[in-house]
Amino acid sequence: MSGWTLADLPSQAGRTAIVTGTGGLGLEDALALAGAGAEVIVAGRNPDKGAAALARIRQAVPEARVAFEALDLASLASVAAFAERMAGSRDRIDLLINNAAVMAPPTRQVSADGHELQFATNHLGHFALAARLLPLLSRAGAPRVVSLSSVAARSGRIAFDDIQAERAYRPMAVYSQSKLACLMFALELQRRSDAGGWGLASLAAHPGIARTDLLPNGAGARSVGGLARSLLWFLFQPVAQGALPTLYAAAAPAAKAGGYYGPIRLGETRGAPGPARIPAQALDEAAAARLWEMSERLTGVSFPEAR
Repeated sequence: MSGWTLADLPSQAGRTAIVTGTGGLGLEDALALAGAGAEVIVAGRNPDKGAAALARIRQAVPEARVAFEALDLASLASVAAFAERMAGSRDRIDLLINNAAVMAPPTRQVSADGHELQFATNHLGHFALAARLLPLLSRAGAPRVVSLSSVAARSGRIAFDDIQAERAYRPMAVYSQSKLACLMFALELQRRSDAGGWGLASLAAHPGIARTDLLPNGAGARSVGGLARSLLWFLFQPVAQGALPTLYAAAAPAAKAGGYYGPIRLGETRGAPGPARIPAQALDEAAAARLWEMSERLTGVSFPEAR
């Protein structure tokens, strides 16, 4: 497994996949899955970026079955409308990759629903999306949901007393919280799938330190951290390499339900995909249940009760 590459990606013929995000890791995921024979729905906010993503995929894979669908994860109404369109046009979904993200805007911003933007986009939007797509996922033979976390989750904590960062907004701390929430959601989703008999495999992945479109657009371009990103850009692994843990989680037969995958070299910053270390705070099941209940309340969306 330590040498797993794109050449090891199994055939995806007959599978329908949804990938959120039109650039960076999401584009690489969609390109690889389409190349392996999957029908891929690229979901994102910007139709122009969506069209560019489809053109890139079709250039590389002329026979690709790929489509763009509008989805703004910072709008719960958009999430609901997207899921309704999917229910009206697809009989099942085999794979959902919760990839799209906002990283560390320098000032606090809010979503269409009034939630802090990073928490809304990175966690709440994907939480609501998975809940609304669960009926379609449940109709697939071996459905998987892959949620993207980050090495930043290691330093994250869920500030239940200020989860919207209204009292104190620190861009990277709030980003780390959102990515910890993504990981906790993936683990709790698997526990609830097992308890409820949903037949769903929930996994998480992180790309290490990759040249994604999030990094150069992050907070503090003129700060010490921002300058370091610019100066050390050449050290980051290519985005296609950063996508491998996600693709492994999405399709490798050896990837385990409830697993977490990332690069295996240099402190999980680069290299081939393998099991990633789960931060201790992500293993707090009581906190995960509390986060789940809070997410249901904030989104107005519920998963089925356990049997």
